[in-house]
Amino acid sequence: MTEMKPSSPGVSTRMSRQASKNTGAELAVRRLLHAAGMRYRVEYPVPGMPRRRIDIAFTRVKIAVLIDGCFWHGCPMHATQPKANAAWWREKLDRNMARDRETTEHLHAEGWTVLRFWEHEDPKDVAVRIATSLHKASGRGDV
Repeated sequence: MTEMKPSSPGVSTRMSRQASKNTGAELAVRRLLHAAGMRYRVEYPVPGMPRRRIDIAFTRVKIAVLIDGCFWHGCPMHATQPKANAAWWREKLDRNMARDRETTEHLHAEGWTVLRFWEHEDPKDVAVRIATSLHKASGRGDV
């Protein structure tokens, strides 16, 4: 693997400021879930995988919710390919997507249900899909 360096100090600064947690999409979904009476853990550690987190975790029923940014995680609808330093960016984004697959596979192997959403998805639709999964997993109407 080649050494990973951003194309300029400005790019490095912008990347370091990019929100990796508590994004607008995450906050919107969490507000809806909380208002509906659902309780969850935020930024929950992925069991057995240091430095990896679950955006929204329902630990009793082992449901992991991950809300991925379109650029950083390769959304098929909105992903873009930067032209400056293209090889560096392609390698970085490919590693992000490989890490996502590895995390999902690991969580499945640990008995978790993994729900992945894109940041562009309507928070109401996401909350409904999460609630449906929770109700099925809990075997009850409440969570």
